Amino acid sequence: MKEQIKELRQEALAALTSAVDLVQLNERKVLYLGKKGKLTALLRGMGNIPAEERPKVGRVVNELRDELESLWTDRENELLRKEQEARLQKEKIDISLPGRQPALGAFHPLSLTIQEIKRIFIGMGYQVVEGPEIETDYYNFEALNIPKDHPARDMQDTFYITDNILLRSQTSPVQIRTMEKQKPPVRIIAPGKVYRSDSDVTHSPMFHQIEGLLIDKNITFADLKGTIQLFAQRIFGKNTKTRFRASYFPFTEPSAEVDVSCIMCQGTGCRVCSDTGWLEILGSGMVDPRVLEMVGYDPEEYSGFAFGMGVERIAMLRYGINDIRLFFDNDVRFLQQFKR
Repeated sequence: MKEQIKELRQEALAALTSAVDLVQLNERKVLYLGKKGKLTALLRGMGNIPAEERPKVGRVVNELRDELESLWTDRENELLRKEQEARLQKEKIDISLPGRQPALGAFHPLSLTIQEIKRIFIGMGYQVVEGPEIETDYYNFEALNIPKDHPARDMQDTFYITDNILLRSQTSPVQIRTMEKQKPPVRIIAPGKVYRSDSDVTHSPMFHQIEGLLIDKNITFADLKGTIQLFAQRIFGKNTKTRFRASYFPFTEPSAEVDVSCIMCQGTGCRVCSDTGWLEILGSGMVDPRVLEMVGYDPEEYSGFAFGMGVERIAMLRYGINDIRLFFDNDVRFLQQFKR
């Protein structure tokens, strides 16, 4: 029995000491100290030895159990410490290295331009309203004094879905919808996407417009001129001049195209303005009495003005961009230039 205990001790000590990880260590603990382990089996065989030797042998076996459990605990702590050190070494962060700069996004130049235009007109007391991009022929044309046989429809190559449903070619329908819902005074701007079958360096089949409308009593063309002049100076600079040229729009009378002094040459003449000193930015005019009647306003009591601008046009002038397609190419190199 003593030889068995001695052999078992040497075997167990070697096994526990040589365990390379906690899983192996626990497996060997069960092998020697478990309920069905070798040490337990040794104790069960004590019935075969003389009664007078049992206490002495039992004491030796219990001392061996205590020794093996102590060794297992020490070895477990050692392996835990090594695992922790290895994990810390693997997860080590060198705080002396420079930090990694996160990639930051930026507002699109069109979004920046829309935000600035909104800020300017909100500061003048206008409200921002929006409407559907899929419109009816009535709101897109007829309510704006453009009946089906009107030649002005040839001015816009429209995307039709059905004979009566289309992709809006302007944000003017928002003006009609707003006037139908409320009585004067009305002071709104309507930003949004519009669609026309046109695509080249300066045109896109989808682009952005912002239209404005003011309806109240005693509104004159002078109010329109003052509003546009103030807008132009705030969007392009305080020294910007404006020029109104007679034009034609079915929903305004009189109508005018608005030019600003060239922001590149300050009006002296250059390649950008074709040596004229002026750049066109928007169309405008006094709301046609027929349009007021269509929404139930009395043209004898109320008057107003409307204007509309292409956001891409304004953005191209502000940032010196010469190709409208750059706005939609999603080239990160181009977009990163507009980080604030």
